Amino acid sequence: MKASQAFKTLLIYRVGATLSYQIMMVAVGWHLYEITNSVVSLGLVGLAELVPYFALALYAGHAVDHHSRKLIAAIACILHIAVGLFLTIIALGWLSPPVPLIYTAVAILGLARALLRPSYQAIFGQIIPREQMARYTAYASSAFQICVVAGPGLGGLMIGFAGLEWTYALAAIFGIIGLYGITFIRIIHEKPIGLNTNFLKSFFEGFHYVRKHELILGIMALDMFAVLFGGAVSILPAFVKEVLNAGPETLGILRAAPAAGAVITGIYLARHPLMEDSGKHLFLSVGGFGVAIIAFGLSSNLWLCALFLFISGCFDSISVVIRGSIMQLTTPDHMRGRISAINGIFIGSSNELGALESGLAASLMGLVPSIVFGGVATIAVVALTYQLAPHLRKLNLKDLA
Repeated sequence: MKASQAFKTLLIYRVGATLSYQIMMVAVGWHLYEITNSVVSLGLVGLAELVPYFALALYAGHAVDHHSRKLIAAIACILHIAVGLFLTIIALGWLSPPVPLIYTAVAILGLARALLRPSYQAIFGQIIPREQMARYTAYASSAFQICVVAGPGLGGLMIGFAGLEWTYALAAIFGIIGLYGITFIRIIHEKPIGLNTNFLKSFFEGFHYVRKHELILGIMALDMFAVLFGGAVSILPAFVKEVLNAGPETLGILRAAPAAGAVITGIYLARHPLMEDSGKHLFLSVGGFGVAIIAFGLSSNLWLCALFLFISGCFDSISVVIRGSIMQLTTPDHMRGRISAINGIFIGSSNELGALESGLAASLMGLVPSIVFGGVATIAVVALTYQLAPHLRKLNLKDLA
């Protein structure tokens, strides 16, 4: 199977799984806030997903490097399907009490995500030639962000016009599409000779590789701490109700805005890769993301809020493409699962702990001050990392290809 054809088939898997996840998460946020009317409950969604994700992620990376990558990816899709159907039953009122059951469903999604990320990254790195890595990473990022546009948009519209039960059912259908995609991609995964099959030895091999590799460690740390404080999206349901006095349709618009910016930027980067001064572009993009989050927090007009979230998505796309290219170009194939899993721990902790931090900060400081504080903290992290990682700020991707 040619790289382009294999990539298209792999995208079916990622699009299906990502749409399933995005629709469920936007629906879960609205569902919980409707029941509890508490921003802390929204923050706890991140924690409910984070704990099981952490519990499985490292072993999932080990498994991806030593077992069938397709099978692990398929299991992730099956879990998405099961959770979608489970949430549908909860929304119909057939199971109670709903709140702990919803958190249980989110926890299972955390397990699915722990399997999905390293399997996808390992297969992606296996089918794409090195000289085309930056280009296909940009295309993959654009496809992912299109899903992040469509997922919350579909979720918000479905909640408003069809109800939560149909929204969750749609998420299950997209899980089936993802399963279809991974079933038909042709991947020959040869188990490398001489690798440790013992989990602890295998994990420490990956951990030491990351620890000694300044570029990988630098991009992981930058992403973890910057996104930790810039997670305003997790409290959007409260922002929509309390600041904008609007409903789920507005939530869908705001959730889709940053992804729309990321799509447009990703398409541009696919045709014009940032192969020179890549490190400087990385730092500028994360700093710009922080500024956009501050501007969003200080806005009270729907379209201004959407504009600043759109801009934040543009900056985030630059960061994602550069970081993804660095990760793929500096990781040997037989370690892709473990390195991706360790990277996922950094990203998972930043996203989910960021959701918890945003919820708690909003309850203590108020919605707007907590968002502004997060943007300022993101800029501070960029300034600190810029000083501590000289090789990263001098990086040119063309030197790695």
